[in-house]
Amino acid sequence: MKHKSVHIAENPEVRDFAREISGLDSEAGDTRVKQIMHRLITDIFRLIDDLDVRPEEFWSAVSYLNELGGEKEAGLLAAGLGLEHYIDMRLDAEDAQAALQGGTPRTIEGPLYIPGAPKAEGFTRMDDGTDDGEVMWLHGQVRDADSGELIPGAVVDVWHADTQGNYSFFDASQSEYNLRRRIVTDGDGRYRARSIVPSGYGCPPEGATQRLLDQLGRHGHRPAHIHFFVSADGRQHLTTQINLADDAYLHDDFAYATRDELIAEVVRHDDADRAEALGIPTPFAEIEFNFELKSTADEHRQQPIKRPHAMEAI
Repeated sequence: MKHKSVHIAENPEVRDFAREISGLDSEAGDTRVKQIMHRLITDIFRLIDDLDVRPEEFWSAVSYLNELGGEKEAGLLAAGLGLEHYIDMRLDAEDAQAALQGGTPRTIEGPLYIPGAPKAEGFTRMDDGTDDGEVMWLHGQVRDADSGELIPGAVVDVWHADTQGNYSFFDASQSEYNLRRRIVTDGDGRYRARSIVPSGYGCPPEGATQRLLDQLGRHGHRPAHIHFFVSADGRQHLTTQINLADDAYLHDDFAYATRDELIAEVVRHDDADRAEALGIPTPFAEIEFNFELKSTADEHRQQPIKRPHAMEAI
């Protein structure tokens, strides 16, 4: 016989229980953490009631969280469930409310940034030469979004995957800081880099993130992309990435990072004279992408979002 669903989340004793769990009746602890935890606990209680979550389903979810943490995929799942993109949507709304318009759009950082990449002035080579992928000439300028003035001395922190879709530090076969650099723009606000055209990647097929995506009827693929932090004095810090226009998953990114303004064209060249002038072999692929930073006197907005990273480099 099928049981009859019960709803007890709003009962006085359950509401008191949620307050006790969350520490709201105690002077000790962190007020903000207690506020958030109380909301989370009460929402979970209501969810269990409203959807009649069975004990078997509950403990399956607990087991899944253990697996997710053990595989260190929480950041990947946050992107896949659109939570990281939602944070960006809120930040966009805050910018609009503060009349900070224009500039290069932000998009998600993702879970694979490593701080402390080597710094270069104006130009750098990003790859270590061990990947025989297509040579890429990546370049552009950084300008002020309001005045259009070029910004010398801006820092373009750039990182991307190799031709297998893997990132250094997370892939033991790659050298330290391979495909990761910080470039200080020259007197014309320019940055230049020689690298290799990256590939997109998919979530580990047997990992916790993909197992949940499978249950949602979704794939776990990302288009080829290049990540950036761009910063300069007196400007809002920019976290963004460009997606390569010729990728099959360009408009079907499982992490919801694609924005029309951030699609980069890949132009192939076999001009030997131009290649020689750039100091690179032929053929090569060229990607030009320019950034516009919003002016702000708010020092908080000039800094990147503080978040833990998978490995804090020294």
